[in-house]
Amino acid sequence: MSRVPSDIEIAQKASIKRVKHIAEDLGIPEEKLEPYGHFKAKLPLDLIDEKPEAKTILVTAVNPTPAGEGKSTVTVGLGQALNKIGKKAVVALREPSLGPTMGMKGGACGGGYSQVIPMEDINLHFTGDIHAITTAHNALTAIMDNHIHRGNALNIDVRKLTWKRVMDMNDRSLRNIVAGLGGPLQGVPHESGFDITVASEIMAILCLADSLDNLKERLAQMVVAYTFENKPVTCGDLNVEGALALLLKDAIKPNLVQTLENTPALIHGGPFANIAHGCNSVIATKMAASLGDYVVTEAGFGADLGAEKFLHIKAASSGVKPNLVVVVATVRALKMHGGVDKNQLKEENVEALRAGSANLLKHAETLRSFGLPILVAVNRFVHDTDEEMNALKQICSDHHIPVETAEVWEKGGEGGRALAERATSLIEEKTAAFAPLYQAADSLEQKIDTIVKKVYGGEGVVFSNNASKQLKLFKENGWDSLPVCMAKTQYSLSDDPAALGRPKNFTVTVRELRISAGAGFVVVLTGNVMTMPGLPERPGAEDMDVTSDGKALGLF
Repeated sequence: MSRVPSDIEIAQKASIKRVKHIAEDLGIPEEKLEPYGHFKAKLPLDLIDEKPEAKTILVTAVNPTPAGEGKSTVTVGLGQALNKIGKKAVVALREPSLGPTMGMKGGACGGGYSQVIPMEDINLHFTGDIHAITTAHNALTAIMDNHIHRGNALNIDVRKLTWKRVMDMNDRSLRNIVAGLGGPLQGVPHESGFDITVASEIMAILCLADSLDNLKERLAQMVVAYTFENKPVTCGDLNVEGALALLLKDAIKPNLVQTLENTPALIHGGPFANIAHGCNSVIATKMAASLGDYVVTEAGFGADLGAEKFLHIKAASSGVKPNLVVVVATVRALKMHGGVDKNQLKEENVEALRAGSANLLKHAETLRSFGLPILVAVNRFVHDTDEEMNALKQICSDHHIPVETAEVWEKGGEGGRALAERATSLIEEKTAAFAPLYQAADSLEQKIDTIVKKVYGGEGVVFSNNASKQLKLFKENGWDSLPVCMAKTQYSLSDDPAALGRPKNFTVTVRELRISAGAGFVVVLTGNVMTMPGLPERPGAEDMDVTSDGKALGLF
């Protein structure tokens, strides 16, 4: 049996077009491009049509498992397949973070014959957007520290600094630090720490802003600390939102690349979905809708995280609403949700598949409660048996859920033809009647309770003493009307990562609230979710290298 080539080997052998030709296919004149080499370019915001007629397909998934679900692969493959059947489709994805790329998760360019390229560039520094966000975030930290050192006219309480530092790498040793040591000339000693860049509020703002002016307005609203009187201090109080916007003036522009089959792709922004809202930028999604007839975009992790936040945060802020939601599932993942060990997934186990399908059915139930049509895409792996595939399709049929097989990893767009045809048919047949599950006027407690009960299937919420005090403070500051951004484990519908499948009779404990006033949401921390991940025992970086002629090795 011949060896299956790796993702990077497939990508490096692809027939890649120069980016100006991808732009031509979209009707973009060359003078509008800002090239970054031959195969990627920035696009200006004036390409956005404020009332595009394109249909938006949101791709989400069951709760992820170590078996892998391939959500990005299906997103890219569906975009390619739509073009195969004569539709003008544009893919819109998030940018990968270097931390997970060099850690355990790997990159975020899809896989097999459904990838975005040049995958080496995209998975590494790309066009520098994440570095620009890192710089802007840390510039604000330095300016705030300098303000305190120079007399502290804003009366900032150094015990209540909420703005840390960031870097685009997993580094657990920097989660908590003490800064300003060394005497009066070195600043004022205080506790601080690092988050990963994609957890920065500036990343969330970049992905929710709809213009450079709106970006600046949002930056000004960011809360960085509290005074001795417990009043919020903002970036606008420090008068540096203009400087930060200047650092981000190029990063706000979407990046144009392509798939292995030369389908246009806009890759822009990369907020995490378990500690932020997990969607690519509003600007890129709207631009994709302005340039194509179909937009295929994704939201991070399972439907309980990324899709819920797309619908309650991104849609509410931007007006971007999906016409169809595709839920990616795999036989492997559902068997794990049914209790099978990762090392036994190659063995047929229909009973475990049926048990684990409860996870898929809960996500389908939730998405339908938003008034949206859904389509299950079964991402087929080589060891999935016909009996398992037929059982999963029968489960979907029994619950009146449309389902199609996706073989886009192995066959590219050709392996997604049936999926693309079913998706377009459902969009034409069914009108999405989207409605959020909670209203802006609901209290923060009500919003959190609604998500726990209606999205996770839990019994209710338990607030820690600290969270209860913060609820009162947030209401006093007028933040009660904002949507909530749940920071929860991605592996389970509950806040317990070990509770797979469809857990029952559980409550979710809220330990802390954080305000992201510029992004326009309240972050709700549950369980042990970290805003600075750590590297695994054997980081992926150990397999990476570069040849003497600059060819990347070991990326996946």
